[in-house]
Amino acid sequence: MSRVLSIVTRAISTHLAHQAGFANQDAPTRAVTLIQRFGSALNLNIHFHMLFLDGVYAQDGSGHHGFCHTPPPTAIQLHNLLHQISDRVARFLEWRGFLERDEVNSYLTLDGLEQDPLRDIHSHSVTYRVTIGPQKGRKVFTLQTIPPQAESSPDNARVAKLNGFSLHAGVAARDHQRQKVERLCRYIARPAISEKRLSLTPTGNFAVGSYFYGSSHRTFVAHHLAAAKKTQGL
Repeated sequence: MSRVLSIVTRAISTHLAHQAGFANQDAPTRAVTLIQRFGSALNLNIHFHMLFLDGVYAQDGSGHHGFCHTPPPTAIQLHNLLHQISDRVARFLEWRGFLERDEVNSYLTLDGLEQDPLRDIHSHSVTYRVTIGPQKGRKVFTLQTIPPQAESSPDNARVAKLNGFSLHAGVAARDHQRQKVERLCRYIARPAISEKRLSLTPTGNFAVGSYFYGSSHRTFVAHHLAAAKKTQGL
């Protein structure tokens, strides 16, 4: 996981340095990253929450060091950056023997790994399926809502998706926006389950509020919820 994180961090840092007109080694930036293992439906979804400075530290022609702001990425730049990250991560997984490619597809090869009793739980969690009990293998029940009409905005344009990878750069805060910075920090450090999103249904099941577009809640019976928490290591 640390190697994948270093790939992502280096790619973004290099992009920021080039945007400021410097080489990566001459213009470092700073970032804070928390590794999240869960999605909003308590499914296994490993991803990085990263807070990057919107610029780099560099030396000008007079020998003075200072901070150079960079403009936000365009949609094309974000897509190119994501393509670079996904290609490098795929090549790393292939080098480690976790990924095999043919002329059409790429697929994971986990046969060489040690037997892990959690692997079956992980595979079910990734695909939103019940892990244990009489309903094992079935999709988790989802309460659907009518999705609102998406509004076009600059933030929406700063989200790139490619081959299962996604890169979001639509939220920024200036140094004087202390409350916004605090909200961002709280967001990237949030726990897997919030009591505000957890409720008990009349039938005795648990309902977990979802942030998914077009869905409001996913329901779990008690042992399903326990399996989901086990997947996240809680």
